[in-house]
Amino acid sequence: MTGDTAGKQLDADWLYRPLFPKHWQRRSLLSLAYWVNGLAFRNIQFSPAAEGGKPVIKIAEIKGGITAQTKFTTQTFDDAVRVRAGDLLFSWSGQPETSIDAYRWRGREGWLNQHVFRVTPVDGVDTAFFNYLLRYLNPHFVAIAKNKQTTGLGHVTRRDLENMRVAVPPLPEQRAIGQMLGTLDEKIDLNRRMDDTLAAMARALFTSWFVDFEPVRAKLQGRDTGLPKRVADLFPDRFVGSNRGSNVPDGWQVGTLADVVEISNGGTPRTSVPEYWDGDIPWYTAKDAPSFNGVFAIDTERTLSDLGVAHSSTRLLPARTTVITARGTVGKIACLGVPMAMNQTCYGIRGRDGYPDFFTYWNLRASTRELPNLTHGTIFDTITRETFAVATTIIPSARVAATFDDLVAPYMERILANQRASRNLTALRDELLPKLISGELHVEDASPRLSEAGSADR
Repeated sequence: MTGDTAGKQLDADWLYRPLFPKHWQRRSLLSLAYWVNGLAFRNIQFSPAAEGGKPVIKIAEIKGGITAQTKFTTQTFDDAVRVRAGDLLFSWSGQPETSIDAYRWRGREGWLNQHVFRVTPVDGVDTAFFNYLLRYLNPHFVAIAKNKQTTGLGHVTRRDLENMRVAVPPLPEQRAIGQMLGTLDEKIDLNRRMDDTLAAMARALFTSWFVDFEPVRAKLQGRDTGLPKRVADLFPDRFVGSNRGSNVPDGWQVGTLADVVEISNGGTPRTSVPEYWDGDIPWYTAKDAPSFNGVFAIDTERTLSDLGVAHSSTRLLPARTTVITARGTVGKIACLGVPMAMNQTCYGIRGRDGYPDFFTYWNLRASTRELPNLTHGTIFDTITRETFAVATTIIPSARVAATFDDLVAPYMERILANQRASRNLTALRDELLPKLISGELHVEDASPRLSEAGSADR
């Protein structure tokens, strides 16, 4: 056997024969579950979301949730492609590093799009265990897909699933592994749901005060504002015409975002200079934006050194700075949980003239629907400084904005603490998962680590 032939044989063995304990029985991965592919929907099958149809679940929805770009349909299809919360989905086509993976669907009921399998394990295979088995195999799936990548997309086919020989332990051990890893995921999900609730509370307060003007309307109509007197006294009791024609609370005005924020640019140091990279300073790009309705950015894919910041147009932004993506994927917003630098596709936004950080963040969040409509550029949509100069916003008194910050600060600080806890839980899960699935570590040996995580989380 030549060296090249031996290398190819080694690659094939690694791709299709992952590491498992020898005493576990190997079987074809395809035989361990029912794999139902989604449908190739046509435009004629789509309907407006307002008509009450179900969403079409593509990889974009699996990774980012239901958004304004989600397609809906009022038609009915075979129950095999109906997706419900908790279903196990496997995306088998797309960009290998970012799309090929297994996911638990956590959204509303919908219909499955093509290029995604709905996976149902056969009898004798625990569903939770099988979910983690697929995640353990993800490096193999990515490598298989990259080997076939020709036009930007890679695929993992049924033939690949049939050729992949995997092993599973007895059902009781499967359940123990699934329960251990599932406990960590449940803690992570609990933190996420708590954060969603806290963020919704902060958003509702912003909307009540600065969009619906509910305290002003209550005082105008002689109703109780429901606020402490010291807070209620900050709001006027009438509306007046603004400098832009619309009525606003007395003493407030309609302006632009540029009137109340300071804008910072980012930059990228020379990639050819190793001394500029891999330091202690997080470097934020669009890849680091929080997923779903996340608030804070606390980690970044890449980091800079002090030299990297000094020798580029970026600078260190303080925690609580709002960062918005301005090119390509426009309008992703994050509040920095720690000081960070950023690249040139983003703007750093801070309030000025007494307008505080959390007010600025929620004001930008409220403007995200308008900002993409004000982008510039013939090839890529781009937010520029001109965008902030024409995007309108209500400008309350700085005292009201500061009081808003005081009230939402406990929510925001708890969200940040939860995100940090979830980061640590995720790291522990990702450490234990390959060791448990490969048999390197037994459940009883990993139990103390789980207990320690529970204590730290409290």
